[in-house]
Amino acid sequence: MEWIRNATRPVRRVTGVVVPAVRRAWSEPGRERDLVVQASKAALAAWLAWAVVGWWLAAPMAFVAPWVAVVLVESTVYRSIAHGLQQLAAIAVGTVVATAVALLLDSTMTAMALVLPAVLLLGQWRRLGSQGAYAATGALFVLTNGPVTVAASAARIAEAVFGAVVGVAVNVLIRPPVYLRDARAALEDAAGEAQEILDAVADGLAGGEWDDLPVGEWHERALRLGRLVDQARSAIGWSRESMRGNPRGRRTRPRLPGDEAYSDALGVLDYVALHTSGVTRTVREIAESGRAARPGPELTRAYAEFLRQTARAVRLYGRTLFGPDAAGAPGGHGDAAGEELREAVSELQRTLDDFRRGLPGAVPDDPDALVTYGSLLAQANRLADLLAQD
Repeated sequence: MEWIRNATRPVRRVTGVVVPAVRRAWSEPGRERDLVVQASKAALAAWLAWAVVGWWLAAPMAFVAPWVAVVLVESTVYRSIAHGLQQLAAIAVGTVVATAVALLLDSTMTAMALVLPAVLLLGQWRRLGSQGAYAATGALFVLTNGPVTVAASAARIAEAVFGAVVGVAVNVLIRPPVYLRDARAALEDAAGEAQEILDAVADGLAGGEWDDLPVGEWHERALRLGRLVDQARSAIGWSRESMRGNPRGRRTRPRLPGDEAYSDALGVLDYVALHTSGVTRTVREIAESGRAARPGPELTRAYAEFLRQTARAVRLYGRTLFGPDAAGAPGGHGDAAGEELREAVSELQRTLDDFRRGLPGAVPDDPDALVTYGSLLAQANRLADLLAQD
């Protein structure tokens, strides 16, 4: 029976991944549903291109049209159009060069030896971008598919043009992709993770005990927070690109934030990530340095309270971006959420003032501790100022 379990383990593993993804695609909007829609659109584009060029017109190289149609149902409308133009230019260059050399030399083998290096070099041309490799593909279609004629080469270019038109049209007209949800989800993930880390550190320090704290785990999570912010930045770039040339995007645009609002949100979350990694690094260093360097329970609990209030301010900042009181986008604060955030930041600043005034008396004979906590307070003040300004 053991061999049966070993044999079925990969199947169970794949099923455990596929079934939840299918369930999410069926039940709610998300990345899984977007992938299903894009795959269906690519299949539809290929079917339409083949129905016209292969079935109706019975072209000799009909597969070129559905092939081009599939690859041009891209992740954004702008990318479909830009890559479509570049790909057609590359295919046309490869086809024309291969046809001219093959007709001139009247030898396919010699023509291939001369043409392929040339078109591969042409494919590196900056204006062809990532589609430059299709120059070699176009040349191979000419040189490996029977006698070379001008009419056959022109037909291949026409088939490629038709496939590109079908692919771009399907992507533009049928639920063109918009990645606003991905950008907002990435920003929300970063803000939520920052709040959870700060709350976890605050809860750990609140007891005044430094032994057995998971300081390494906290710091690893804080370092990953920076990567979450980078992912949010990338997702925002995708969402902006998905609006270019997108008719669906024009209907959505009134609910979109401007570049400045997104930049403000990323700036705050960048500093939150930097501040959080600094806090967890210092806490880890204190915990690992021995009892002599550790602050007393009263100071530790005061700093835990400061971290808890920082976490609350970050949570409220996230609500102003994504919660029910938000105006639907970064920077679009509702009155209630914005007022609550301002109160939380004011309370945080008062806590920092009290902590700063009490710190010298708590560690009077330890200049290194004063420097360490002074730097943390400077970071915290800057964070509070950013939250207040936004």
